[in-house]
Amino acid sequence: YELTIDKKSEKRSNDANRYFWELTGKLAAKLGIPPVEIYRRFIKDVGGNYEVVPIRDDAVDTGMKNWAANGLGWVCDIVGESKLRGYTNVICYYGSSTYDTRQMSRLIDLCVTECRSQGIETLTPAELAALVEGRE
Repeated sequence: YELTIDKKSEKRSNDANRYFWELTGKLAAKLGIPPVEIYRRFIKDVGGNYEVVPIRDDAVDTGMKNWAANGLGWVCDIVGESKLRGYTNVICYYGSSTYDTRQMSRLIDLCVTECRSQGIETLTPAELAALVEGRE
């Protein structure tokens, strides 16, 4: 037998995810940057969506490659030398497929802010709140 107790959190809505990618596509077209590059930049600004992991120096490239194999938003950055001899600290960001409504809201807010600064039309704040909370 195995019992797992986890904190209940609301999962992001599929419509929120769809809207994020719709805005990312518009932003990519406006800026001439691939949508995935924009997505990965926003992932790093969400907050609370990463772990700092010490990886053996000779395994850093493999470790980062294996993390990235989880999906488009699963990105890593080398932080620097670990206090553990022979290890490097790597910050490993979780992709949005793991996000709850709060994290997805933050991701969408980052994209909306950038879109508005580029003159791209977005939903109103009330419409965005309803979308993220799944009340669309």
